Amino acid sequence: MAHPTMHLLLLSLLISTAGGKGLEKGPLENKVLDVPEGTPVPYALYQFQASHLEVDGFRLTGETEGKISISEDGWLYLEQTLDWAHTQTHTLELEALVGSEPVEGPVIITINVLDVNNHAPSFNQTDYIGIVKERTPAGVPFACVFATDLDDPESPNAHLSYTLVSQIPNRDNTLFFQINSNTGEISTTAEGERLLKARESVIHSRGGDFSDSLKKRFDDYCTPTGDIPYELNPFYSCVQRAESRRLNPLEDPDFTLIVRVEDMGGESVNALNGNARVKIVVQENLWVNPGPINLREQLKGIYPMPIGKVQSNDPSAFYRLVQKERELTFPFNVTEEGDILLTEELDREDKAMYILVVFAEDSYGNQVDPPLEVQVVVDDVNDNAPICEEELSVFEVQENEPTGSPVGHLMVHDADDDNTPNALLSYSLVTQTPSSVFTIDGISGRIQAKQMLQRRDATEYHLTVRVNDPGFSTECKVLIKVIDINNELPIFEMNDYGSHNLSEDTALGHTLLTVKATDADDPGTGSSRIEFHITAGNEDGVFAMETDDNGEGRLVVAKPLNYETASSYKLQIDARNPEPLVSGLEYGAESSAVVSVAISDVDEAPVFDMDILDVTVPEDTKEGATLLKIDAKDPEGKEILFKMEGDTKGWLEIDPATGEIKIKNKAVLDRETVEAFHFTVVAFEKANPELSSEHEVSVRLLDVNDNVPKLTENQAFICVKKPQPIVLTALDADADPFGAPFTFSLAQGKKSPNWDLSAVDGTSAKLTLKKSPSEDKTFLIPINIKDNAGMGITQKFEVRVCNCTELGYCFTEPGVHAGVLGMPTTIGILAGTVGFIALVLIIAFHRIKKDNQKKALLGETDAIL
Repeated sequence: MAHPTMHLLLLSLLISTAGGKGLEKGPLENKVLDVPEGTPVPYALYQFQASHLEVDGFRLTGETEGKISISEDGWLYLEQTLDWAHTQTHTLELEALVGSEPVEGPVIITINVLDVNNHAPSFNQTDYIGIVKERTPAGVPFACVFATDLDDPESPNAHLSYTLVSQIPNRDNTLFFQINSNTGEISTTAEGERLLKARESVIHSRGGDFSDSLKKRFDDYCTPTGDIPYELNPFYSCVQRAESRRLNPLEDPDFTLIVRVEDMGGESVNALNGNARVKIVVQENLWVNPGPINLREQLKGIYPMPIGKVQSNDPSAFYRLVQKERELTFPFNVTEEGDILLTEELDREDKAMYILVVFAEDSYGNQVDPPLEVQVVVDDVNDNAPICEEELSVFEVQENEPTGSPVGHLMVHDADDDNTPNALLSYSLVTQTPSSVFTIDGISGRIQAKQMLQRRDATEYHLTVRVNDPGFSTECKVLIKVIDINNELPIFEMNDYGSHNLSEDTALGHTLLTVKATDADDPGTGSSRIEFHITAGNEDGVFAMETDDNGEGRLVVAKPLNYETASSYKLQIDARNPEPLVSGLEYGAESSAVVSVAISDVDEAPVFDMDILDVTVPEDTKEGATLLKIDAKDPEGKEILFKMEGDTKGWLEIDPATGEIKIKNKAVLDRETVEAFHFTVVAFEKANPELSSEHEVSVRLLDVNDNVPKLTENQAFICVKKPQPIVLTALDADADPFGAPFTFSLAQGKKSPNWDLSAVDGTSAKLTLKKSPSEDKTFLIPINIKDNAGMGITQKFEVRVCNCTELGYCFTEPGVHAGVLGMPTTIGILAGTVGFIALVLIIAFHRIKKDNQKKALLGETDAIL
């Protein structure tokens, strides 16, 4: 209940806030009020009026948080401003009182705190580090910034947009970097992919450290002066400082990006913002594809023979070489230094190109660079002679053909590369019998008659043709037959083959009918051989003719029939000779036939509009979002429905009527659970569900940074006398660029007097004890681990520093734990003791009972005796 002074203040407030307008009031009943956060106080919200005439006060309970009160006359008002980020809804109960006794209510009052844009977005770091290799493809993220906003995430107030404010340096006004406005991912532009170059630095040798490499390079390229130590040589010290800066990119980055995040999607002049810096180091990309590598086949030399070299960006990398194709032989290898070796001679005619896949891995088999596909092209040498495709090539020519009439082409093959002179062939006639009446084109191998031929002169001619390439020669045999002139037409046995019916589901290759024709020309020649062709009514190529050498042709189904597209066909079939007719003779109606085909409708299953259904979505796609829409139709136009099968994760649902596939409510896609999955969509007729079609849908999930690196172990021990560093290893389920390399640090970046933490590689760090304690002691060390995008948390790592046994384990002196047993241990010991005593008593009782029975038996025996 409000104090009288507050009541007077509230009364004056009501007068001022009314501003000439009526304030809301109403009966004592359940009420929902919307109040913007940050509303100035004191502020009157609503006046409740009780129906009981003797009410002299009100009682307010519930989630007031000391910010909401009620006056004696029923005014609900704010004493303190509300904060949406703290509480979004206040649920209250209100009663009307007479004295201290409730006479009305309670009623429920719900105050919804409305979010206003009063929180600026903030980055989770002020400085980010990005490492990018030369020639990194444009658009591929290598770093990511992340910001949060305490305003309502469902409102524009927390809709964040990232922009790149500036790039330092930017001498030519050319941006090398870009940022994804939605995700904060930073990648190179096309100019960055092309122009980014790393500064020169010392290249470390395998197994060497920075100091050794620098000293060796200094000795190789500089003249040492006397016995001056390296550390006192000013040139050496200068180079050393430069390389130290390279090892710590924060000290001397190649580029600094200023990035900004704005709420309200960055589309309002009233949007709030935050800024951060991204320090970028450009690293030399030594991992360069040496291909394509060109090698001559049958190359003579000492094997294995070096043919190329790769170099990883990690000087300690191990190389592995595999073949992309599954071939029986793979004559390649790779050395520890990255030299690609050829182990034997190659033959281009066996294989003209090889694709080698080179992996660079660490000692655990993890890739340190993306795989390279290296092409090895085998260059041709002239090591194959021309080969006649037929042992005897046979051609036919009609008598009385005019001079120059073509006879045919001699077919010869050379296995050497067609695109080189090694397969360039030349033709020449060596012999002709019985007379020289033919000529051959020296380039194409085309044979022609030099004069009109007569069967009375000769019915056959035998030719020998020499075929040369630049290094080899072959002779081919040719037989030319002079045949009778084609002065007879092929004649069908009938010119109308009637009407035929086919259902639209008739199988391909089905023979509809067989047609026959005869020819009176010389048997066994091209003048009498008959070929059948469909010349009309088959525009879509649904039917085809198959011809044999006995004057018969088969009309077959060559493509699927579709009643909805064409319900009937009227085909014309022509019979023709391969040899031309004599001059003045033409094909007539007797050499043609017709056939009618009617297609009958079949109730067909629904048909999908797309052959391939592949979908790629981010794993943080929200519930209710549409994944894709399946389109299908029934050939007969009937109503169809959809269903889904094989969604083993239960993430999806399909609208049976529209085919729209959405993410279920409360379903959470997780790439770390499954990177890709498949399911089947079934389309079926509503009236006949058995008539259905299936289509597989493939879904690939894109990674988002929803996991932080976590330690694989959370405790270890160190022996006092022989302290050894502890190697901490972390794992992150996210993929690149949201995974390794990790950044390890002691919490809050503070230096510890007892511990030192240094990186080992991208996924592990070394924890070293600086100073041993005087007695056994257990330390809880906060370790902060961040992924490549700067996301991470602090984790506790327990280390016990102790005296160790000879086997290297912590030693515990006898009696150290006396009197400090825990409750479970104490209860266990007591229970065991009681159980043992009970067992002894049971055994003793059993023996006494057995002795008494024995004595009684002896007494009965004595009585009988």
